[in-house]
Amino acid sequence: MLTLVYTFNFIDRQILVILQEPIKADLGLSDAQLGLLTGFSFALVYVTAGIPIAWLADRSNRRNIVAASLAFWSLMTALSGLVQNYTQLLAARIGVGVGEAGGSPPSHSMISDYFPPSSRGTALSFYSMGIYIGVLFGFAAGGWIAENFGWRNAFFVIGIPGILYAAAVLWIIKEPKRGQYDVGGTPAKASFAETMACLRARPTFWWISVGCAFTAFVSYGNGNFMPSFLMRNHGLSLAEVGAILGLISGLSGAAGTLLGGYLADRLGVRDVRWYVWIPMLGGLSAMIPAYYTLLGSSTTLIIAAMIPSQILGALYLGPCIATCHNLVSPGMRAMASAILYFVLNIIGLGLGPLTVGILSDTYADQFGVDNLRYAMATTLTISLLGAGFLWMGVRSLKRDLEANRVALSSDTPPASTEP
Repeated sequence: MLTLVYTFNFIDRQILVILQEPIKADLGLSDAQLGLLTGFSFALVYVTAGIPIAWLADRSNRRNIVAASLAFWSLMTALSGLVQNYTQLLAARIGVGVGEAGGSPPSHSMISDYFPPSSRGTALSFYSMGIYIGVLFGFAAGGWIAENFGWRNAFFVIGIPGILYAAAVLWIIKEPKRGQYDVGGTPAKASFAETMACLRARPTFWWISVGCAFTAFVSYGNGNFMPSFLMRNHGLSLAEVGAILGLISGLSGAAGTLLGGYLADRLGVRDVRWYVWIPMLGGLSAMIPAYYTLLGSSTTLIIAAMIPSQILGALYLGPCIATCHNLVSPGMRAMASAILYFVLNIIGLGLGPLTVGILSDTYADQFGVDNLRYAMATTLTISLLGAGFLWMGVRSLKRDLEANRVALSSDTPPASTEP
């Protein structure tokens, strides 16, 4: 059920991406404004609200927080269909960001208490499949509804079911016991200062966070403008783009996400560094078909190239979340997820689409109709930084995991243990 919550999260988040061309025409927006709407403004609110919500989640009933958050962001999505100008749409999207901030950190914490460390990579990857299931339904349904009934009705149809599902979350999901599979058992409630002190002593956490951020930089940046790219440069209709991207991004991304967690749990038994090697190698390998998708001329072939690019590019999230959770006490996991997502979303979601939008407007005079193509290619190249940061995380991973194990086995709180 938590995976379905995350599915609603990404349906409501990505619906604006597939609708941005008709919204741009209706409200008279620029590419930079679209990048701000789908990226930085949303990300800034999302990550800022996530910290206090995660603090609360480490101290109270996580299920209730998830249900309330789902109801609120779904309501704000539905209200997006009533906006009359850019400012109103921006305000509605900020509301969606506040609500969605309460989704993943509590859910991550619950999942790590439902499953032992040896299977957390797979479990968190299964949860993260909600991203791509949400993309599938958001793109396919959103594109079809917008083309046949208008973009405003798409927001209504997508938003209202989430409010109803929030009641089911309250009714069915049970709150797990914290730390039931971890050394030391039920953890003490950690303060924000204690959590930050612990994370300062775990450099691996920060390398992985920034590595994930630059991996997300290209997935959010280019992903948010891919519908516009296919419509402008390959002449596809809104409904065609929705169906194609929904199926490819949804199915390939979901497969890659689940595969990443499965491989990390299997290979991590031999060497725990596979939990970071897999995201690093996946991101590097994904760049080859991704470049062809942007620079190729055959519409059929570039669509085919999206499949391996999506699978390989989606390997990273589950293993990285699992590793970050294994670096801290069970009583710090919601906050650790919130801080991971703070870094990931400020750089990835915040700067990725905004960078593509600004570069597209900047390249217009030089590249003409290909301005968006080369803006996306530039963004893809910048994402190489992600592999470098993940490699730095590999170097300190074993040391930091051992430091956390020793801390949990002793009476000394993890925050005071240096790697």
